[in-house]
Amino acid sequence: MDRRSMLKNAGIAGVLAAAAAPAVHAQPALRWRIASSFPKSLDTIYGAADVFAQSVKAQTGGKFEISVHQAGELMPAFNVVDGVQNGSVEAAHTAPYYFFGKNEVFAIGGAIPFGMNSRQLTSWMVDGNGGKLMQEFYAKYNIVPLACGNTGAQMGGWFRKEVKSTEDIKGLKFRVGGFAGKVIERMGGVPQNIPAGEIYQSLEKGTIDAAEWIGPYDDLKLGLNKVAPFYYYPGWWEGSLNLSLYINDKAFNSLSNEYKAIVRAAAMEAHVTCQARYDSRNPGALKQLVAAKAKVLPFPQQVLEASFKSAMDLYADLDKSNPDWKKIYADYRNFQRDQVLWFRFAEGRFDNFMSTQKL
Repeated sequence: MDRRSMLKNAGIAGVLAAAAAPAVHAQPALRWRIASSFPKSLDTIYGAADVFAQSVKAQTGGKFEISVHQAGELMPAFNVVDGVQNGSVEAAHTAPYYFFGKNEVFAIGGAIPFGMNSRQLTSWMVDGNGGKLMQEFYAKYNIVPLACGNTGAQMGGWFRKEVKSTEDIKGLKFRVGGFAGKVIERMGGVPQNIPAGEIYQSLEKGTIDAAEWIGPYDDLKLGLNKVAPFYYYPGWWEGSLNLSLYINDKAFNSLSNEYKAIVRAAAMEAHVTCQARYDSRNPGALKQLVAAKAKVLPFPQQVLEASFKSAMDLYADLDKSNPDWKKIYADYRNFQRDQVLWFRFAEGRFDNFMSTQKL
């Protein structure tokens, strides 16, 4: 091959290589920080933010790096929304209901008592009106929200004494996540909002009488079975918990369209991965807890019915006092009503049948 042909072919090859190169490589290098509300030891829930960060880095060829910081490293677990809102950090990974004190609508973005299960909530967020409604709401707090994990239905927690009726809820000092405490309070309980890393000590010292976290895999890691023997189900306050990645709106809007698409895709990857990890790891952990003599019990029907009534009364009151709640909750509940009907015919019937069969 002569020199002229070589140069010509090399030129063509260069053009083709440039055309094939991902557009993201032309973007400037970026560094973000995520403030998590969770301890690093809980690799499922904290790990969702890690999955997100690793995915963004991989999709941008290392141009966009995000460091994840556990609760307390940059700021306390329950201060992360303030950090995102004022721009102290670019993003936070958290459970939205921790911040119902700012506005009860925060809870709808995560979990409300007797709310939707994981499949239903994701459906409302992705294909229903949920995503649009929550984005409009969070804009008031300078936040762009992205779903970034789900725990699935949770357990009802660890109790030092048996729960035989609603009388056993009265005066109960119960560590329960966020918004559910308002229902527990109406039933005569005393809700406590305590970060994961402090639950064991609080139960051990008797500062609280009961505590819920998420489910078997995390609860085993926290050692809660060692300080409270009775393990109740279901966690009626969390038919699922939708975790959120909160991004400061200025930080998000400064991204190129390519980077915005990558961030959204990475968040959805983390969302699916987190749910898969809980579904995969909870069964084995439950077996270990049972082998360690945990007493796994269902909440009495009376307690469930009283809890449901208290929750519905709370929502009726919020409809009167909080216009944001009334608007978003109405759409949420209408969507759930249709979902429950559909699941009754297919998913529910199938699952109930399979639970009675020997595999």
